[in-house]
Amino acid sequence: MDLKEIINDKLLKPKVKTELLSQHLLEAKDGIDQIIILASSAKDPVRATCIEAIEFATKIKPEIAGSSCLDFVTANLAAKAPRVKWESAKVIGNIAHLFPDRLALPVEKLLVNSENPGTVVRWSAAYALGEIIKLNTSLNTELLPAARAIIEREEKNSIKKIYLEAFRKLTKDLKK
Repeated sequence: MDLKEIINDKLLKPKVKTELLSQHLLEAKDGIDQIIILASSAKDPVRATCIEAIEFATKIKPEIAGSSCLDFVTANLAAKAPRVKWESAKVIGNIAHLFPDRLALPVEKLLVNSENPGTVVRWSAAYALGEIIKLNTSLNTELLPAARAIIEREEKNSIKKIYLEAFRKLTKDLKK
């Protein structure tokens, strides 16, 4: 099955589609740009499934993501659908280390999502921002105070822990 067939197969459940799409990406049957092209013109549920497949694949093999992937998921941080936002943030968290000089716009959009009413959107933004904090780029000058402010206002301990763990890792790396 090719990507279009997987996406258009009405008999496949979304999780199965995600699995098959991510397998395609990991086995290099189709490039990540092909799935981005398909997702770009798709409705939110299909787009979210495609981005989730990218997230699964980039968790295992981040190097499959090029700058077009970073641009695509960064743009989708502003989507209306929460699932599109949270899957996009997770992809950024997986690939941020590949693009340390191209993270200013993703950080800006992730900070907006850190105030989203949806817990999963905030958690995913925290994951991505935490991974960016650990990179210790020049963005930390503004990002660290912003993350501290998020910790102060955040109600969920699970989200606070993500930022605190990033701070601990950063501090530990700086002491080396």
